[in-house]
Amino acid sequence: MTGEAELARIGSLLADRTRVAMVLALLSGRPMSASALADAAGASASLASAHLRKLVDGGLLVVEPAGRQRLFRLANAVADAVEALLLLAPPERVTSLRAAVRGQNLRRARMCYDHLAGTMGVALAEALADRGVLVPDAHGYTLTPAAPAVLAQIGVRIERLEHRRRPLARACMDWSERRHHLAGSLGAAVTSRLIELDWLRLSEASRVVRMTAQGQRGLGDWLQVDLAGAS
Repeated sequence: MTGEAELARIGSLLADRTRVAMVLALLSGRPMSASALADAAGASASLASAHLRKLVDGGLLVVEPAGRQRLFRLANAVADAVEALLLLAPPERVTSLRAAVRGQNLRRARMCYDHLAGTMGVALAEALADRGVLVPDAHGYTLTPAAPAVLAQIGVRIERLEHRRRPLARACMDWSERRHHLAGSLGAAVTSRLIELDWLRLSEASRVVRMTAQGQRGLGDWLQVDLAGAS
């Protein structure tokens, strides 16, 4: 293979609002059926099917069998690429109160594929730094000797993450906050554990994340910070 990468092909796939809506819906990190993606994009079943075929053929989505249905997810590295592109995208025009509320909720707390983003995600990363768990560096974050004990308090075991192929603690620039939140295998593990503890809850068919009353207390006790009031 010679020549430059064919970036224009990716651009053409993201030049349609229906396809973009489907890709953004999959930033929740949960595989979704064609019908669920059609609903998320406000498209008919036949139109959604045609768009999904293009996204799969273009390498942005992967389709997997799940019983009698097929589920779609983002291909490797697509989530990071889309989140980076969101840094360049102009703000979406708000046309209704519903859209305004949804935008506020997304900015407050959302899934960036498998880790927490938004105001709350940034506040979590900064609280971990304040507790002496993380130290920002040129490559993302370095874990301190205190990290294993602090993270074990909520059931996250560093030794189970260190040998994975993906980076352990990566800094991901948050498109809405323009500050970093925690990604990598540690970001995913912490977010997953907070959901298991019912401190965070995923919204149905949405990337929006909500903190529970139990989570506000638990995170306050663990990190000595009010993430619900983070700004």
